[in-house]
Amino acid sequence: MTEAPAKILVVDDVPTNIALLDAVLSPRGYVVVSAKDGNEALEVVAREKPDLVLLDVHMPGMDGYQVCRHLRSDPETQFLPVVMVTATAEQEKVKAIEAGAEDFIPKPFDKAELLARVKSLLRIKSYHDTIERQATELLELNRTLEARVAEQVQELARLTRLRRFLSPQVADLILSSGDESILESHRSEIAVLFCDLRGFTAFATRVEPDEVMSVLNEFHAAVGELVRRFDATVGWFAGDGLMVFFNDPVPRPEPAVPAVQMAAELRDSVAALGLEWHLRGYDLGLGIGIDVGDATLGQMGFEGRFDYSAIGNVVNLAARLCAEAKDGQILISERTHSSVQAFTDVEPVGELQLKGFANLIPVWDVTDLRESLTGQ
Repeated sequence: MTEAPAKILVVDDVPTNIALLDAVLSPRGYVVVSAKDGNEALEVVAREKPDLVLLDVHMPGMDGYQVCRHLRSDPETQFLPVVMVTATAEQEKVKAIEAGAEDFIPKPFDKAELLARVKSLLRIKSYHDTIERQATELLELNRTLEARVAEQVQELARLTRLRRFLSPQVADLILSSGDESILESHRSEIAVLFCDLRGFTAFATRVEPDEVMSVLNEFHAAVGELVRRFDATVGWFAGDGLMVFFNDPVPRPEPAVPAVQMAAELRDSVAALGLEWHLRGYDLGLGIGIDVGDATLGQMGFEGRFDYSAIGNVVNLAARLCAEAKDGQILISERTHSSVQAFTDVEPVGELQLKGFANLIPVWDVTDLRESLTGQ
């Protein structure tokens, strides 16, 4: 980009002096503007924003010293280079410097000296403008950076809060869309999976806490990997127990399918861990319960501690089925069985009287998944 030519304001009450300076400066590529007195000079400075002022000292009304002091008192022009031009000699230099002028040129002036001083002062002005521009840019950059950091901290806080109860994929989905309306209370059909370790209470009372924590970490690692892979939403997680659900907030057309599929893989993972635990003298297994139905979902809790969870009979039934399940069993409700019977091998458990339910509940145990489901 071509740099704009420097603009010089010539202030003199004698038109021939203005014409003489214009004849010297314009052929060198400078843009010359003029004013015939001090008041007009200040108006031209405000309007034209010159890069340098050649200022006559003796003028009617406001003289050059007053103009210079006025320019120096204004933050907008306090660094504007001013060169005093006068017919008087040494006695005016001190007054010019005291008024704030950068330089002093006596009349009649030497053309080469004038051009050299103008060039030098414009170079200094250019350096100053560059520093001012860089300072402004740095200030804006810092302001923008602070805003970006604040925004990123806020995003991180939102992400941390969401990932406490959503899979990373779901949390990222909400953050990328900027829509948290899904966290408001709403109804949805979901598949609910409850699971917990069998024999854990007895185990925890007879081994050291460090070993209990080690076993839980191994169990949690297996659970966490499957929660992420199946896009399950964590509704409750404490110690050896877990509740997750499917089809909210990410839609799943047949939520019972991923629920049963995750349950089968979790059963296999814990069975493999159980072999290692058995070698360490621990008798631990896993029971799972699954139901499908309508629930009320949304953000629940209090300031500083919110969770995203579900309430309803579907949650209660899945929890009761989990409580009834023996090691290795995946107990499912009648509605769940209807949704996955084409893809599963099951054994009827019978009609159970479950706590909190007036009627007997038909229950099945998922023994295996058929190839048509495992391949999905």
